[in-house]
Formats: sequence, structure tokens, C-alpha cells
Amino acid sequence: MNTVEQNGLSLKRIGICGLGTVGSGTYNLLRRNAREIERKVGAAIEVIHVGCRRDHPDCDLTDVKVSRDIFEVARDPDVDILIELIGGVDAACDLVMEAIENGKHVVTANKALIAEKGEMLFSLAEEKGVQIKFEASVCGGIPIVKAIREGLVANHITGLAGIINGTTNYILTEMEKPGAKGYEAALSEAQEKGYAEADPTFDVEGIDAAHKLTILSSIAFGTPLNFKDVYTQGISIVDIEDIQYAGELGYRIKHLAITRLGRDGVELRVHPALVSNKALLAQVNGVMNAVMVTSDAAGSTMYYGAGAGAGPTASSVVADVIDIVRNDTVGVPNRGFVNEKEQAGTVMDIMDTVCPHYLKLIAEDVPGVMARISSVLGNHNISIEALIQKDLGEGRAPIVMITNQVKESVLMNAVTEIESLTYVTSPIKHIRVLGSG
Repeated sequence: MNTVEQNGLSLKRIGICGLGTVGSGTYNLLRRNAREIERKVGAAIEVIHVGCRRDHPDCDLTDVKVSRDIFEVARDPDVDILIELIGGVDAACDLVMEAIENGKHVVTANKALIAEKGEMLFSLAEEKGVQIKFEASVCGGIPIVKAIREGLVANHITGLAGIINGTTNYILTEMEKPGAKGYEAALSEAQEKGYAEADPTFDVEGIDAAHKLTILSSIAFGTPLNFKDVYTQGISIVDIEDIQYAGELGYRIKHLAITRLGRDGVELRVHPALVSNKALLAQVNGVMNAVMVTSDAAGSTMYYGAGAGAGPTASSVVADVIDIVRNDTVGVPNRGFVNEKEQAGTVMDIMDTVCPHYLKLIAEDVPGVMARISSVLGNHNISIEALIQKDLGEGRAPIVMITNQVKESVLMNAVTEIESLTYVTSPIKHIRVLGSG
């Protein structure tokens, strides 16, 4: 950064690109709390340039340079730190590269950018001697990146599991309520309240969570930033019956992002899962987010809070700006990178993962059906930990069970065999269970 002073203090000059919900929140937070930030940091931080397609009605831009071309901010020699809040991947990547080439540190809330282009961007930043910070890209106002990289830095982390998308958590929470009509109705309500987009695919199919998990796994285990390695399954497979049966068995269904050190590498998966009612993650409702981290010294720690919104996300953005200023002020360069030097083992195929499973099927209500199903499972060394059988009438009986911990490929072989039985009249629904092994 160029050394500039204001009132005897080092002045760090900020450029913001994107003045939407998060951009306007960040701009106003920096201005509103300028004196408090100055007191805590020992340096002045001032927004001098904003790049946006249109002004935001809640932002007073009277004394700030405004450009409709966001790349003007990246080229501005007076800007020390560029905050990228435009979203998307391609244009954002070009913008960040331009900023880095011009010697500027970068703060971003863009999980897709980091998950898809991070390896290249971090390499370029290291070459140019600047920092990239990305706390706000995962879980909004929850400082989970700092918790893993700083608070738990002395620990050997073995795994994490989290609810990191508020839209899916809201939908599943609504589906549990008495009189709920199902997934489509809950999704429509989420859209009406602004919790889900008109096209909700990015959230409900797990893409958003997969981007975030890519980042968390890279920080925790050094896995490459490639979200295509994440096994991803959305919540549309979950119906009201599944939620009700899970409740009877002592579970709630949550959409989880899970990464952990497995037997042959690192597990990296996003999917619905049954979570014990006794677990802290089961108590996370509505649009809230939470991440449970397991490590050797600290044990299990959970981080909970708002995963989106102007205030919480802006809080994380500004915290990253302050980190850069502090590092630069004391001469500590290049903090904020994902550790690309010590890559963990390969990402495991989902078929090699091990956990308990919830199975649901419909069979003819005749003697010996359950014994035959149990026999097939037994032949694959799969045991039944919990079971529900009910009479639907008309000669049909739903069978719901929780298995022991089993390798997914073994389970799927057993499922195929059970589905071929004469008395089994439906495909088998299977949902993973958050197990301890």
C-alpha cells in the first residue's frame, strides 16, 4: 500500500465494487463506525471510490468518487484495498485479477469465485505480494474462516458438518410444522418471504452449499479449491413422510455440508441427512446457519448465527478489511491464503463413505417379507438399528429403518437386491444419517 496519513494516522483507502444489499451494508458500516474502527486498528480507513451500475438510495455518495465502470476502481492508483461485491464468477474474476495486477489487496464475499477460481487467484496474489480475504463468502456473519484458521490453528481438525444455506434450512423447518403441505408449498412460502430466489436451483440443489464447503475443506484440510469434487444432492428428495418418520425415530432432517478425514482421503459432500434430536445442529431452525467443527484439542465446537443479510455479511467484509490493514501496518504480508502448500489426500468417492442410512420402502403386507429383507441385509453385513412398520391397508405396509454404519457401495448393492424382491412394490428411498464414525 502507499503510505498516506490522516490526522497523524496511516490512512488506508478503500474501493467498493457493487452497491447492492451487501455492498451498501459494507459502505454504510465503514462510514458509520469509522471512529470506532480507527480506535481499534490504529489506522484510518476511508472509502474513496465506488464502482456500481446505479447509486443505492441508502448510501450518501456525496464525497466519494463514483464510477459506472467497476474496472476504474481496480485501476485507481489511490485505492489500497478493493472490495469485490458484484457476484458471479467471470466478471468478478477479471476484476479481482485487475486489482491484484495493480498491487491492491482484495476482500470478497463471493463464494463461487473462490471455489471455482481461487487456486489461480491466490497464486497470482502471492506472486504480487498482496492478500485476498474471503471470510464473508461462507456463512455471512459467522466468523467460521477465522475460527478455523486462527482460533483452532493449534488443533488437528478431523471434520466439520454444517447447515450453511439458509434457504434449505428454512424450507425443511417449515415442512416440520403441523399441517405442512410439503416441499413445494414450503418453497413457495420461502420465495414469497424473500428467502428463496425465483429460480431456487442454486440453493435447493446444494450448489451454494457446495461452493462454501469447498472453501471450508480447503482451509481445514488443504484440499484443492475445486467445487466439482463435492458430491451434491438437494432437498427435493425429502417429503413430509420422511420428516415424520425421522421424528418418530428421534431425528430431524437437515441439509448438511460435511467434510472430514476419511479412511482413504477427505470426504466432501452436501446432502440431506438425519440428525439426532439431541445434537446441537438439530436445533438450528429457519434461515440460521451453524457449523460444528471437531478437532483433537478443542473437541467439538459450534459456530451459529445469521448466514446472510446486509448487516452480518458486511460485518465479515469489514473484519477482513481490518485484518489486511493490521497485517500491512505491522509488516506481516500475505495472510489470508488457503494453504495450497500441503494438500490433503484425494477427495473420496461418495460410494466409499461410511455412515448409517435411513431406508424407506413399501412392501406387500404378507408374512415373511421383513424376514426376507433382513436376510438380504444380513448377507451384506448390514444390521438394523431402528425399525418402523405400519399397516396402510389395502395389503401395503411401509417399512422404515435405520441401518448401522455401512459403506455406501455395500448399502447400494443391498438396496438393489431388496428392490428386486417380489413383495417390494416401491423404489427404496435412502437418506444418509449423520453418524460419528
